[in-house]
Amino acid sequence: MIRRCEKGDLARIWEIINDGAQAYRGVIPADQWTVPYMSREGMEREIEDGVVFWGFEDDGELAGVMGIQKLQDVTLIRHAYVRSEWQKRGIGAQLLAHLRGLTEDPILIGTWADAVWAIRFYEKHGFRMVGLAEKDRLLKKYWKISERQRETSVVLADSKWWGATVDSTEVR
Repeated sequence: MIRRCEKGDLARIWEIINDGAQAYRGVIPADQWTVPYMSREGMEREIEDGVVFWGFEDDGELAGVMGIQKLQDVTLIRHAYVRSEWQKRGIGAQLLAHLRGLTEDPILIGTWADAVWAIRFYEKHGFRMVGLAEKDRLLKKYWKISERQRETSVVLADSKWWGATVDSTEVR
């Protein structure tokens, strides 16, 4: 079952994010890895900034989470994580499909450039990477991240964004 997460889910959301993020250990630049990967305060700031988490629940257990954030003329997919023991079961795909159904806006997703599995996942679901100049512009406009994280990230966009904003020659 997919449901909107509530205040009472915060501890479980935080656990899922930090468990699922273990896949990035040793993959993303070492200077970007922290323990925990996301602090509890950082997660709460994201929620205060408008990220709404949705969760995949099975038999009362929250197994995966994905955030959605409406900003200006786009919607961002944020913080998509599945508990390590629940991965490779289609949970991320179900969450992504559900969140896509919640908006008519173009959707953008940011992830680490070296997280090839994440990039492939989003490409499999119809997203395409934007070009380098556009990536930098989008990350500065819609995300609150450090310059170093911008340097080591990519942005993927859905077909609504491509149709609404740029010529497809912007694809890398």
